[in-house]
Amino acid sequence: MESVVRTAATQTVERAAVLPWYLTAMLAGSTSIVVGLLWDISWHMTIGRDTFWTPAHLAIHFGGLLAGFSCGWLALHTTFAGTAEEKGSTVRLWGFRAPFGAWVAVWGTFAMLTSAPFDNWWHDAYGLDVKILSPPHSLLGAGMIAVQLGAMLMALALQNRAGAAELRPLGIAHLYGAGAVMVMALVFLTEYSEPQLRHGARFYVVMSAVLPFLLVAVARSSRLRWAATITAGFYMLIAAAMCWILPRFPAHPKLGPINNPMDHMAPPLFPLLLVIPALAIDFFLQRREGKRAGWLDAALIGASFLALFFVAHWYFAEFQLSPASRNGFFVGDQFWSYSSSPGPRRFTFWDLDSNPVTPAKLGIALLWAIASTRVGLWWGAWMSRVRR
Repeated sequence: MESVVRTAATQTVERAAVLPWYLTAMLAGSTSIVVGLLWDISWHMTIGRDTFWTPAHLAIHFGGLLAGFSCGWLALHTTFAGTAEEKGSTVRLWGFRAPFGAWVAVWGTFAMLTSAPFDNWWHDAYGLDVKILSPPHSLLGAGMIAVQLGAMLMALALQNRAGAAELRPLGIAHLYGAGAVMVMALVFLTEYSEPQLRHGARFYVVMSAVLPFLLVAVARSSRLRWAATITAGFYMLIAAAMCWILPRFPAHPKLGPINNPMDHMAPPLFPLLLVIPALAIDFFLQRREGKRAGWLDAALIGASFLALFFVAHWYFAEFQLSPASRNGFFVGDQFWSYSSSPGPRRFTFWDLDSNPVTPAKLGIALLWAIASTRVGLWWGAWMSRVRR
């Protein structure tokens, strides 16, 4: 009899630990968006401008549609057939009820669908993109990030309402969603993060303004230990997997001029080593667990983040430009399009005269890191109370 009771209890815990299907669909859509985006960038670098119906484009929009339709169904079900408990954990909009994360994802899906014909017209009118952040790409990027934020917020709300049996899978889902958001954010900062720019001050100023906020907010809102480190690990795993998978596919340029002959898909940049500064964030936040964190905590976390981030990437950039990185793991010297001219510029640091690392500029980076951390602490505290 005791074994039967124990078996029943185990099965109850296992059932409770399964993610809701709509959250699984949203996380799958978020992953499809990231994979499609990195694939699309590689497609443009390797093959050139093609039709809208490339596999990469389809993966991006499939991810948006999967999340959007899942959230749309959830809104209809909750509004017309939901229990009082289900309706109590939703936000009302235009007479319909759905969790806040679902509404964010639905908006993102509409933005993505709107951007598709806009982007096609833009290319027909102006040709190839010179910059990543063209107007249609900005709208598409906002939509994609909204879908991913929606998935993260959905997992966050469920985590904040979860019991002990559900806490770990929902907490991991929240951190995975945050890792996908981080991949997306850093893709749009690629022009500031190439290895050749990492001996200049601008890279450290920009990253100090963005990354502490993301990592600290997630760590502050999570109910799991080492949340920032796990989030950084998910980011690195997703980005590195694309570095290793894409070059396995053969491809050739279809547009000219072809200054850099290619026979395989170009990989994205190898991910930043965010696990290293994330460990410091987790260390400080765990010491303040259950206590209100203020400006002193922000100063300690921001300074630790910048110090570890600076040392790690200063020397890692030197390695990335060296022959030792030119292999299938670190994919050194492979982030070049078919139109890029070969030459020594690929293996040297850029803009050292106009953008040197000086104590004054590191001071600016430190101020940004502290401010970014403080905003992340505030935002993370708000997220820890999200239940709808």
